[in-house]
Amino acid sequence: MEQTTYLADRKHAPATLGRVLVLGLGKSGTAAADYCLNLIGGRVSELAVAAGARNGAAERWAREAEARGAKVLFDHEVIEGAYDLCIASPGISEHSDFYRSAKAASAEVISEVEFAWRESAADARWVAITGTNGKTTTTALACHLLCEAGFAAQAVGNIGDPCIAAVAAGATEVYVAEVSSYQLASTRNFAPDVAVVLNITPDHLAWHGSLEAYAEAKWKVVANLVESDGAAVLNACDGTVRARIRAWRAADGVPFPYIPVGGAAGLGADMRATCGAANAAFRGDGGQLVVNLRGVEYPLIFVDDLKIKGGHNQQNALAAASCALLLGATATAVAEGLLSFAPLEHRIEPAGSVGDVECYNDSKATNVDATLVALTAFLPKRPIVLLGGRDKGTDLAPLVAACEEHALAVVCFGEARERFAAAFAGSKVPEVAEAPGMEAALDTALALARPGDVVVLSPACASFDEFSCFEERGDVFKRLVADRAARLKD
Repeated sequence: MEQTTYLADRKHAPATLGRVLVLGLGKSGTAAADYCLNLIGGRVSELAVAAGARNGAAERWAREAEARGAKVLFDHEVIEGAYDLCIASPGISEHSDFYRSAKAASAEVISEVEFAWRESAADARWVAITGTNGKTTTTALACHLLCEAGFAAQAVGNIGDPCIAAVAAGATEVYVAEVSSYQLASTRNFAPDVAVVLNITPDHLAWHGSLEAYAEAKWKVVANLVESDGAAVLNACDGTVRARIRAWRAADGVPFPYIPVGGAAGLGADMRATCGAANAAFRGDGGQLVVNLRGVEYPLIFVDDLKIKGGHNQQNALAAASCALLLGATATAVAEGLLSFAPLEHRIEPAGSVGDVECYNDSKATNVDATLVALTAFLPKRPIVLLGGRDKGTDLAPLVAACEEHALAVVCFGEARERFAAAFAGSKVPEVAEAPGMEAALDTALALARPGDVVVLSPACASFDEFSCFEERGDVFKRLVADRAARLKD
């Protein structure tokens, strides 16, 4: 068998890639194909792109790619031929016929994240952040903290540029990657310097086939930490994450250094005291965020000084701070970065006030678990919550119970309105209202609100009944709030 030769200045990049297939022409697929186009005639002997369905943008890209020597296939459900490497786009399920046929035709199938890591400089460092909820905020915050500390860091993956586009640009010292279960499922050698697991709750089950397969895809983020001498940051406030830590400890111990964030008792738990962990991140006396790493205590800032609201964001802040400290950032830079970080769009984002009623845009909350987080973000206030959109059919009992405890009122809207309203019928929520769409839901909520109240769009649903994406839904909500505020001033 011929021995593979690897480039000395890259992580794990073969000197010759051979015949390459790119599966899918979405954002990451296009970036991978563009990278490989520049290697045709050198490391890439042949490039084929299975582009999926035809559209104007794809056909324009295909014409340019074919002029440069690539072969572009449209509307192919079955991949034929023989390829040395297939780079699969994250939207294509491993269980689809399209993926299976590509796998049968290829010596190896990997994700764009894996490909980018392999092609990155040997001395580049990677932070990989995954979880069902919170990974975008944590990724953005970790990158912000590293930049504040003087690193040339860039947020990549599901946030910012595709990983391979950043690698091609060659200007990044630390890649801070938000990685989904889709991307992790097709990784093999990917070995970040720091891996973060925030939480694991049911999501994307149709893509993965089962909750177990979804969880195992998430856990692949730590699969190669031993080989990379890497470390993990694990949110021990999450029961599933905590169970995995217990399982490791019951076997041969956790096989890599790790920082647990909080514990079974919540964010105030110090896992050094409760479980004998070597490191810990927790909320200490007076609400101060603290990271203890390798026996050194780093007291950071107080939670009331964070601009991002909610207990979940305190967990995200500690996870991001742990990443930065692990990579050598100073505690002073981390603390200053935590103070200056502002909320991201569509994630419990301040959207303005209508009179004396504060409005928040949490359009990114497309599942029940994300909305549960928003309900406790305004304590001691009880928000009026806008719930609805395209129903995902998930169990609503936890949502109803949380709204009974924390919500002043709920307004059910959109395609999900009838099922959500039925779930709240007879509940202890003080007020349950219905509206046909989001605009009417906002007006209903404002009519229910009194001075000093909070109205939050945290839908627990997809946006596709009225909008093309959650971003559009959030942008429209902010415009509607601004319009209602302007009317009051006229």
